[in-house]
Amino acid sequence: MTVHELSRADARRIAVRAQLLDGSRPTDLLAVVRHLTLLQIDPTAAVAPSADLVAFSRLGRSYEPARLAAALADRVLLELRAMIRPSEDLALYRADMADWPGRGELRAWQKDTRDWVRANDACRRDILERLAAQGPLTSREIPDTCQVPWTSTGWTNHRNVIQLLELMVRRGEVATAGRRGRERLWDLATRVYPADPVVPADEARRVRDRRRLRALGIARAQGPECPVEPMDVGVAGEPAVVEGVAGLWRVDPAYLGQQFAGRVALLSPFDRLIHDRRRTVELFGYDYQLEMYKPVAKRRWGYYALPILSGDRLVGKLDATADRPAGVLRVDAIHEDEPFDPATAAAVRAEIRELADWLHLDLALPGGRPTRRSSG
Repeated sequence: MTVHELSRADARRIAVRAQLLDGSRPTDLLAVVRHLTLLQIDPTAAVAPSADLVAFSRLGRSYEPARLAAALADRVLLELRAMIRPSEDLALYRADMADWPGRGELRAWQKDTRDWVRANDACRRDILERLAAQGPLTSREIPDTCQVPWTSTGWTNHRNVIQLLELMVRRGEVATAGRRGRERLWDLATRVYPADPVVPADEARRVRDRRRLRALGIARAQGPECPVEPMDVGVAGEPAVVEGVAGLWRVDPAYLGQQFAGRVALLSPFDRLIHDRRRTVELFGYDYQLEMYKPVAKRRWGYYALPILSGDRLVGKLDATADRPAGVLRVDAIHEDEPFDPATAAAVRAEIRELADWLHLDLALPGGRPTRRSSG
């Protein structure tokens, strides 16, 4: 098979186009989610929830968060392990759920997890019985009857019920049925997931790899192990090399040879265009870290800085906060990786204005008085 030879600009444009961030904006939320395959959920909403920011970056101010909430309520979209996915895609995960904790030789951590669930089988059965009779329930409404506590050096230490529920999701026994405020509601998976035929595990993995490559455009064939959603794509697509970047890539040939027209977009820190930090450096030469967990004195760009895309380049970061009590989107800084030319500066400010209008907030730029949002 021919190995495609791409410049870095070629690779960037494929990645931007695949993520629906080029000049031809999509218009339909469900079509966007089906193409991207997921919207990541994160509780931080310094500007807006990440899933909504990703949708706004593609659809613009016509996007209404209520549409996403309605699609989840109608179960056209479903939540699976902190990812919003099309409901029809659940058939691609059910075989792996049935094989939990995995096929073949298990790793030590898989055995430990399996043994912990077995040790707390009475609690697991109690959860299933309670949900069958009363569900959906929040984790707070489910008594902790675990015999062996979950031990961890992180935030899950001794959070037995929530950890068992998460593992029961991986087993295909329970599912997120909705939310009460910010708390998840849990129910039996059979009452949440569609009754579509289960796709065999090997075929499902190939389909997921192909769909992931369609959403990314270009990716590594192999990469580090990632929880929930891989960054590599196996043998999907066709081989490619990128000028000045070591190693072999996989590219979706549907994007090759297409004309490119870009635009400015403000991205969520969890946007899939920049989620693979190694790929982001290799293709875009872009240095980015989410700094909300860093001490204030060590932050370079801000608590929740939004990457700024201009055409096929990542050109800066927007340090902004939605101050809803004051009714203002406060912009503390617009970090320019390289000085913006006048056209780029104007386009970035116009997109920030668009963001404020979408949030229904006035805009406060550095050194200026708040300006009222535009009508319409």
